[in-house]
Amino acid sequence: MPTRFATATRDASCNAVVDLIDVGAGTATVKIYSGAQPATPNTAPTGTLLATFNLPNPAYGASSTGTATLLGVPLSTSGLASGDAGWFRVADRNGNAVFDGTVTAPGAGGQMEISPINIGVGAAVILSSGSFTVPVG
Repeated sequence: MPTRFATATRDASCNAVVDLIDVGAGTATVKIYSGAQPATPNTAPTGTLLATFNLPNPAYGASSTGTATLLGVPLSTSGLASGDAGWFRVADRNGNAVFDGTVTAPGAGGQMEISPINIGVGAAVILSSGSFTVPVG
């Protein structure tokens, strides 16, 4: 039988992960890259860094049913390079990777939703929503 988590366990796990983002002395970030997501957050980023969003502290709210929501949205920044957004990496306030995920246009179901997906140098980029979810099993 597969492992399945109780809601309280999912919430505790989710909170533990998102609390890692608030560790350190600098500013936590979401970095948007082009191309394919690497195998793990322990792997060096792939693709071109297109945009960096600075996160508030705390970065996420408390988990509800295994999902924590990014606080302070919408967030805005300017494009650093031109390209199509492919994936994101969240780093703690010391710059250490915490987790990677999918980035999509608003309403398309990504863990981070930004507009536009096709980023240009110096162009405004808006992060409209973000979430982290611990699955049931």
